[in-house]
Amino acid sequence: MKPSISVFFPAYNDGGTIASLIIEAMVVVEEFTDDYEIIVVNDGSADYTPDVLERLARDYPRVRVIHHANNRGYGGALRSGFAAASKDLIFYTDGDAQYDVRDLRRLFPLMTPDVDFVQGYKLNRSDPFYRGPVGRLYHFAVKQAFWLNVRDVDCDFRLMRRRIFDQVELTHDSGVICVELIKKVQNCGFKVAEVGVSHYARPYGRSQFFRIPHILRTIKELVGLWREMMLPNLARPQVSKSLRPNTDAVQIP
Repeated sequence: MKPSISVFFPAYNDGGTIASLIIEAMVVVEEFTDDYEIIVVNDGSADYTPDVLERLARDYPRVRVIHHANNRGYGGALRSGFAAASKDLIFYTDGDAQYDVRDLRRLFPLMTPDVDFVQGYKLNRSDPFYRGPVGRLYHFAVKQAFWLNVRDVDCDFRLMRRRIFDQVELTHDSGVICVELIKKVQNCGFKVAEVGVSHYARPYGRSQFFRIPHILRTIKELVGLWREMMLPNLARPQVSKSLRPNTDAVQIP
């Protein structure tokens, strides 16, 4: 029996890329199932993203648009998308086209009956030169601080079973939601598989992350998340086995 799948894109000022992503997603998903939906969460975009999305929703019945009147942050957009998804599987990636939707073909075969979550990792990083060292430092620090067992926590190219949200409740509205998601999936003992995906330079717009105020705010929020998720466990005499890294994770080159 073919699975059903919800595909969603968080979008913020992605008017130059979101239309092609939606069309590519429909082409790819139809290789695996005819039971699917495309959801786009417009997170208070100030460009022409809303107009593009409304036109696509009129032209394609499977496309559904959620508009945030104000920008809620990356985590807020993800939470809206997860809540709106109605199919058995959920796939999401960003609306800025730095990932190739066609790489879903790499993830889908790994969603076997014993796997709950397929996580991509960047095979290459096509960013300005200064982002590479900063990204590696961030990944190392976060993995060590939160005892994460995935190769690339910051790769927003993920396929998962919707039922994981019966146990995983996400609460953060900022970019730290990626750490929160992976940590809670790991804590619940869900089986994770990993596979490499392509990464490209941003073709339109600019990143919201690499600005000093945003970086400082992210650090503050990570510290708060660490206190919330890790500090209570460190205070206990022994750490529960379920809170240790999932050593059953599968990695595919």
